[in-house]
Parts: sequence; structure tokens; C-alpha cells
Amino acid sequence: MVFQFFVLLLFGALLLIIIVFRIIEPVYMMIFNKPLYLYFYLFPKKLSIDQKQVLINEFPFYKKLSDRKKIYFEHRVKEFINHYQFIGKEELLVTDEMKVIIAGTYTMLTFGMRDYLIDLFKTIIIYPSVYFSNASQEYHKGEFNPIMKVVAFSWEDFVLGHRITNDNLNLGLHEFSHVLHFYCLRSNKPSAIIFFGEFNKVVKYYNDENLNKQLSDNGYFRDYAYENQFEFISVVLEHFFETPQVFKTQYPELFRHISSMINFDENNFVD
Repeated sequence: MVFQFFVLLLFGALLLIIIVFRIIEPVYMMIFNKPLYLYFYLFPKKLSIDQKQVLINEFPFYKKLSDRKKIYFEHRVKEFINHYQFIGKEELLVTDEMKVIIAGTYTMLTFGMRDYLIDLFKTIIIYPSVYFSNASQEYHKGEFNPIMKVVAFSWEDFVLGHRITNDNLNLGLHEFSHVLHFYCLRSNKPSAIIFFGEFNKVVKYYNDENLNKQLSDNGYFRDYAYENQFEFISVVLEHFFETPQVFKTQYPELFRHISSMINFDENNFVD
């Protein structure tokens, strides 16, 4: 009798899960354009005191979060560090601080997405400065290679982009935006579906000749944004995080689409 009860209980739980994720969440997404939930960690991972201090020192985004959401942010940073391999090149020693800054950049970009650990890359390679890429046979500051499952950075340029917060140049955000873009074009996870839907609205600003010319003539986005739609999205996301008020004032509709695309919610910063 007890066994039958537990079987029925298990069956009921599985049925509830199916109903929630196959029926309720898709309807919720259609209405609100966001996943049903984002954070659910029974035992959130904790950072060391030194790691947490790096977030405090380096990320105004993190400092503005509510105490509860800081716990979620820290958990994701810890999971990122544990999930990916970090390799220093040319005798560069990869420090714990470097790992936290890289992980914090990625976590900031994906904080509004439920599925944030992406298997399109497994390794983060860090060079001291600009490096020669065997894949492209060119010199790079950073790149994403989906075939090799690698994201590579010049640490000199990564830090420069990270520390100067108002010039709309952020190498970390730029390369991780390529990863996110590539992933969301191919995934059927809720956050990816939302990203793709809004991406189609955002990319019209690149594809439409008149809108493209208006953006280009205005000069807010640097010329590199108009290389192709992949670079356009990455450059736009750099601007979104570095000069949000200017962006929102000049292009409110585009700003809204970007906000929806990555589910960026200003309510993240209050309980």
C-alpha cells in the first residue's frame, strides 16, 4: 500500500512537471515574454571572501542587486568557474581574480536567462595581449571559435574594456554576446526562444536600409556594428550595458527590444 502511494505520488509529480513546462510556461511566455522562473537553487554555491570582494570592487551591476539576487549572481559566477576550463597562454598565470572578472562579465550578460551555462564552449584561453589566431591567420583581441569550443581573449584588452565603463568598448561582453547569439539561434530553451524572437526585431535595424542609415549617420554605434548582423548585436549589447541612459534616450524602441531579448529587468536591483 505504501509502495503504491509513492508510485502515485511520483506519477503525480511527473505529471505536474509536464503540465508546468509543456503547457503553463509556454502560455506564460506568450503573455509576458519571459520564462516562468529564473532562479531556483536549493543550495546556492558560495564564493570565497576574496572572490566576493572582486565582485564588489569590479561590478557596479552586482553592487546594485538586492541581497537575495546577489546570492544568485554569486552562485552563477561559482558555477561558471567550475564549469569551464581557463588556460593562460605565453606564460600568463590565470589568477582567481581573473576568473571572477570573466565569470562576472558573462553572468551580468546572462543574468536574465534561466539556462546560462552553454556547452558551445568548454575552454577560455587568455593571452597577455593581442595574439595571432591559427584559426583565422590574423591577429585578434578576442574570438569565439564554435568548432574548437573556445573563447579567447587578450587580457590587456579585456581589462581595458572592463575598467573603462562608458566608452562602449567591452571585449568580454562583445565575445560572450557572440556565444549567446550563436546558442540562441539553435536552442529551444525558453530564454533562447525569447532571445530569438526579439533578435528578429532588433536585426531589422541592421537589415532595413533606411534604419541602418539613420543609425550610421547618428554615429552612436561605432562603425564595426555594421560589418554584419553578428557584430551588430554584439556592439549594441556593449552599448546597452555601458551607456544605457544614452541608448534608452536615443533609441527607446531598440532599447526595449534588447531588454526583452536578454530579459534585463531593472527590478533585479530591488527585492
